[in-house]
Amino acid sequence: MMSNDRQWISCRLQQLPLQQPGPTVSKWLFNFASGCFMKIAPVRKVELLAQKTKKQPSRPTGNLLRRWFFYLLLAIVLVPASLLVAYTPSAVHPVSTVMLRDAVLLRGYQRQWVALDDIAPALVQSVLMSEDGQYCFHGGVDWKQLNIVLDGALDGEKTRGASTIAMQTAKNLFLWSSRSYLRKALEVPLAMSADAIWSKRRMMEIYLNVAEWGPGIFGIEAAAQHYYGIPASQLSRRRAAYLAVTLPNPHVRNPLKPSRGMTRLASIVERRAHQSGAYIKCLDA
Repeated sequence: MMSNDRQWISCRLQQLPLQQPGPTVSKWLFNFASGCFMKIAPVRKVELLAQKTKKQPSRPTGNLLRRWFFYLLLAIVLVPASLLVAYTPSAVHPVSTVMLRDAVLLRGYQRQWVALDDIAPALVQSVLMSEDGQYCFHGGVDWKQLNIVLDGALDGEKTRGASTIAMQTAKNLFLWSSRSYLRKALEVPLAMSADAIWSKRRMMEIYLNVAEWGPGIFGIEAAAQHYYGIPASQLSRRRAAYLAVTLPNPHVRNPLKPSRGMTRLASIVERRAHQSGAYIKCLDA
């Protein structure tokens, strides 16, 4: 029973004129009403005042933002991780973010998937020795080389990116092409995850099929056909070396019109590829 109800009953018992013959009915009603009102009105006034002064709950704006930020981080982690697992079978042919961009913008691109066994060994060796000589010996990130680059950057020196093949593959599949410290920071966990999930052969196969070799030219098969009119399986050591040194800047370098610097680099890469036996054992079938 409510407290007000109890007070009304108490008032009624106190005001009942069962043993008082004097007052009239109207006078008794007046006394009854006035007495109970004086007792109950303060209580009701306090209750109404408490309801008005009760602090209204603030809108959970902060909680909502934190929740959305948590969902965003969860998506950033789970989406690439799920795709890394989905890309593991050799029957799956991933595409890069740049290829997706060109498709959305209706620019079109050239890409023909080719298995690693159908690529000339000279090309695989040249790319490996040009882009990531320690490919078989690290877990996706060459920490020694990365530390050297970071030290040089802190000293104000102009440095290379120190990107491994795993980091470049992660960038091609999940990130954007423009350089930034944020992109580099995201490459590291993605590269380590890819190296843990994929075999070295699968990693190299994906990289050679999504790497850009010129505007709208993706994958080694499209590059070999575009520049030399032959399949990737027939590339010579010299042509493989020229294609390998094109990778760092495919929009500027052209293997058909090599500069003096490109020719010098291609000669170095060709020599190192010929002596790369101990560095490519992880790619043996």
